[in-house]
Amino acid sequence: MRYVSTRGAAPELGFTDVLLAGLAPDGGLYVPAEWPTLPARRPGMTYAERAAQIIDLFVDGDLPSSTVLRLCEEAYSTFAHPAVVPLVQLDQRHFVHELFHGPTLAFKDVALQLVGRLFDEVLRARGQRVTIVGATSGDTGSAAIDGVKGCENVDIVILYPDGRTSDVQRRQMTTVDSPNVRVVAVDGTFDDCQDLVKAMFADTAFRDSVGLSAVNSINWARVMAQVVYYAVAADVLRGPIDVCVPSGNFGNVFAGWIARRMGADIGQLVVASNANDILTRFFRSNDMSARGVVPSLSPSMDIQVSSNFERLLFEMNGRDGGATAEQLQRFRSAGSLAIEPDQRERFIDGTFLAGRLDDTETLDVIRSVHAESGMLLDPHTAVGVGVVRQLEREGVLRGTTVTMGTAHPAKFPDAVERATGIRPGLPPHLADLFDRTERLTRLPNDLATVERFVLDAVQR
Repeated sequence: MRYVSTRGAAPELGFTDVLLAGLAPDGGLYVPAEWPTLPARRPGMTYAERAAQIIDLFVDGDLPSSTVLRLCEEAYSTFAHPAVVPLVQLDQRHFVHELFHGPTLAFKDVALQLVGRLFDEVLRARGQRVTIVGATSGDTGSAAIDGVKGCENVDIVILYPDGRTSDVQRRQMTTVDSPNVRVVAVDGTFDDCQDLVKAMFADTAFRDSVGLSAVNSINWARVMAQVVYYAVAADVLRGPIDVCVPSGNFGNVFAGWIARRMGADIGQLVVASNANDILTRFFRSNDMSARGVVPSLSPSMDIQVSSNFERLLFEMNGRDGGATAEQLQRFRSAGSLAIEPDQRERFIDGTFLAGRLDDTETLDVIRSVHAESGMLLDPHTAVGVGVVRQLEREGVLRGTTVTMGTAHPAKFPDAVERATGIRPGLPPHLADLFDRTERLTRLPNDLATVERFVLDAVQR
């Protein structure tokens, strides 16, 4: 398996080189040179075994199959539920895929518990060290830190928007006492943090001096690991299924598109947005115009520049990297992007649906679901459930639908309590989270300042 850049001006690489590189040197995102076919699930397979079977297609000999299986078994042994990602029935046709039973209570654990182990395995074999710099809107940071905090050959610096995460999300990052971990609160939005990371990757001298790498969803390995649970949902429910994904950075829903492209029995992919609804506007009316980020009860979705949309755009452009790079440049300069009618017909119609909920509607969904079933939803999952109900009322969704449950309700206790009067408690391994000492650095939204901080952290 070889990997190409979505912007067409970087050399092809194998899997382990793509893992360590993160972002391509031309600023693009790596994708497989061709999409493999999903293998049939063997009877009795565990989640880890199914994951290894699918992921082995993308690793393709860069690591032995036995090593891939061992790393998958180690990664998913950290999850609190024996099914790893259980499907819970909400009503007769609607299921929630609970992806939040990992160590940091968010769907990012499904990928990052594996990606951290892949990093350590490859770096140990090569005798190398890397510095991971990542941007987070809330959940990626803590999941990335947990995934690599014990890695001997990795330093990690996580940037998050100051004051724009939940208290639980922030503390899960800032209370980790590990010498290879640094957490930075940036005076800005998530998009600002993401732009800083991309600018650091574009600074070749800096990138080489610190051995820069990434574990957020610009890294192909993150998306690769997320493909698995879409295949598992279709396996368990014996398809066809529609899937709804609470969406911000588009990596999760793009993993669903890949699973569908590989042959998983998935019908439509539903993109669910909060008030920051650039993706919903694009899929509904071809309006991808950036607006100011509005703080919401679902902060991990408070995004206007969705990095992983680039991977879908590359496919829409017939894998023309030059055309993709030009479109993205126009989007960044003009703040808007549109696609041609034939692209929409081939890639959007019949594949993607979309909807949005504001905070009031989100609270109503949390309240009504709890009253109906006793289930507590975090606000991100509630956005997904609410959009499914909207589309069912419109008669657009008629079959079995799976909403991706992206976070444990205890990560957003204020919103859940406001809706239901119940304050969900943290599980035992995080029960003392608010008693732990926080360690963070506040920095301005300034590339030179952040780069100096990273250099100083790595050289200590």
